[in-house]
Amino acid sequence: MKPGIHPAYGPVVFRDRAANHAFLTRSTMTSDKTVEWEDGNTYPVIDVEISNVSHPFYTGTARVLDTAGRVERFEQRYGRRRAN
Repeated sequence: MKPGIHPAYGPVVFRDRAANHAFLTRSTMTSDKTVEWEDGNTYPVIDVEISNVSHPFYTGTARVLDTAGRVERFEQRYGRRRAN
């Protein structure tokens, strides 16, 4: 790797505020806010709105849309297109 062209890569805590969950990983992101982690060290913290702990797809609370019902409602409202 060329020296001086890559961003600093180090430990960062990502905190999901919605689910009250945090995890320590490595990233090039930085922050002025810090948090003391379980190991006693202080790391920069990045607050995120959603993570795998609170995302509906991963938690199993995702809703499946009824697309057939939408098509039927459209056809009832505007009629079916005639074949030429």
